[in-house]
Amino acid sequence: MVTQSAAAGRRIVVLGTGGTIAGRAAQPGDNIGYTAGEVGVAELLGGIEAPAGLTLAAEQVAQVDSKDMEFAVWQQLAQRCAHWLAQPDVAGIVITHGTDTLEETAFFLHWVLGPAKPVVLTCAMRPATALSPDGPQNVRDAIAVAATEGARGVVVVCAGVIHGALDVQKVHTYRVDAFGSGDAGPQGYVEEGVVRSLRDWPAGSEEGRRKAIDSVAGVGTPPRVEILISHAGARGTIVDALVRERDAGVPDAVRGLVLAATGNGTLHRELEASALRAQATGMAVLRATRCTGGRILPKAGDALPDAGGLSPVKARIALMLQLIGADASR
Repeated sequence: MVTQSAAAGRRIVVLGTGGTIAGRAAQPGDNIGYTAGEVGVAELLGGIEAPAGLTLAAEQVAQVDSKDMEFAVWQQLAQRCAHWLAQPDVAGIVITHGTDTLEETAFFLHWVLGPAKPVVLTCAMRPATALSPDGPQNVRDAIAVAATEGARGVVVVCAGVIHGALDVQKVHTYRVDAFGSGDAGPQGYVEEGVVRSLRDWPAGSEEGRRKAIDSVAGVGTPPRVEILISHAGARGTIVDALVRERDAGVPDAVRGLVLAATGNGTLHRELEASALRAQATGMAVLRATRCTGGRILPKAGDALPDAGGLSPVKARIALMLQLIGADASR
């Protein structure tokens, strides 16, 4: 734990997990050939001042390339967030994170924590060693959000835009404004250190947080949930094979399937038939749309449940938490 200032007062706690924002390249002009997760979070805060009346504290929770994010890191991160959120002098939390799975971590923390204080994930598309890194400004903006009176819930801040955890999605491979919020639109903007919110902040749930944290903390190996995509010529052979693997007692066999469906939750007839067979054997199956906009509108008689407006990767987390027994009612 590193504290920027010894002055008494309220704190913003910055938790580091690695990612491009902590990346290092051999050449300053190289924005893609870097190694993620090499710069510590305390170093990332160098030169960044806390808002008036607040101090900054830094803690390194993990140091990973977010493409390799694992459930064990989520567990640890959720526990550290819960610890700091419980401290009366902590105004909010900032998490530095890689962009590849940022939306998944944000969604996981949203369901598990449901915080009444702000938990703000931020990132960078350029490494810390770049000629013009975007990380420092994103961190400043995230701190501004975490320090904003009345802010709460899990949000993502990137390129001056605030995205809600339910809606945020990485939509571009290399632009510094790589994230969007689809039909919902952004939660707000950070303009020269001032937050302009466009809608109400998510509601917090202390009771839900305690129940979910306890459920998640006790998990050794999480239930395995995989994503399969429906497409022209799709077949159900993979689904059938996964059911056979489970029935054979293979360790870490799949317990849940998310089907990235076409359009309004439709599936190729062969994939749908195999999914129905799998569901009949007790396999948890959930449909999510592969479309980046809109949500699945259920129809009378739908045999396979749908994930509403959740993307396939977020639907996977929701199904995993459902299988764990964590509170997923937010």
